[in-house]
Amino acid sequence: MIAIYKKEISLFFGSLIGQLIIGVFLIINNLILWSDFSEFNILNNSYANMDVFFNIAPILFLFLIPAISMKTFSEEYNIGTIENIITKPIPIYQIILGKYFSVLTIVFLAIFLTFISVISLYFLGEELGNLDLPAIFGSYLGLFLLSTVYTSVSIFASSLTNNQIFSFILGLLLSTFLFYGFSFVGSIEYLTPINFILQQFGLSFHYDVISNGVLRLTDFIYFFSMNFLIIYLCQVVINNKNK
Repeated sequence: MIAIYKKEISLFFGSLIGQLIIGVFLIINNLILWSDFSEFNILNNSYANMDVFFNIAPILFLFLIPAISMKTFSEEYNIGTIENIITKPIPIYQIILGKYFSVLTIVFLAIFLTFISVISLYFLGEELGNLDLPAIFGSYLGLFLLSTVYTSVSIFASSLTNNQIFSFILGLLLSTFLFYGFSFVGSIEYLTPINFILQQFGLSFHYDVISNGVLRLTDFIYFFSMNFLIIYLCQVVINNKNK
C-alpha cells in the first residue's frame, strides 16, 4: 500500500497537469474570496469570518477532487498496467487504499493552503485576532471529512471506466447527488413525514452540522461508513474486471 501511495504522489507532483489543478483551484478560490469582482468578497462583509469560504468550498471541491482522482484507475486500464498491479501479492483493497490516501493527501494540501485566508483575516480584522477560531477549525474538520467521501466516490468512478473524462464527469455527478440530492428530495412537500430522515442520508446535512461547531459521534460514523461502503464497491468492481 505504501509503495502505491508513494507512486501516486510522485506521479501527481511530477505532472504539470497535477500542479496546474491545485494552482487553478487556489486562484479561483482567492478570486472569489478577495476580488472586487466577486459578490462573495470577504472584505465587503461586516464581520471577519470564513463563512463564505465554507459555503463555496464544497462546490469547488466537487470539481477539484474528481479532477485529481480521474486518473487513479482509468489510466491503469487505458495503458494496461492494471494487470501488473492486480497480480502482485497484495490485496486489492490495499491498492485502492494506497490510491485513496494519496489523493486525500493532495486534497489536504489544497485545504491547508487555503489557511492563508484565515491568517489574513486574523490580521485584517478591526481587532487583531478577532476570529472565532474554534468554529473555523470545526468547519475545516467538516470540509476534510466531506472531502474523504468525495475522494472515495471519485476513485470509485475511475474504477468503472478507462476514459478519464468520463471518470471526471461521473465522479462529479455522483458527488453532487450525494451532497445535494437527498436535501432536494427531503424538501419535497408531500414527503414531509420522512423529510428529515431523507436529509440525513445526504452529505450536506452532516457537513452543515459539523461546520456549525457541533461534533456528534453519529456524523463521524456516517462519514466513515460512506467511505467504507464506496471503497468496498470499488473493490467489487475491480475484482469483476479482473475476472
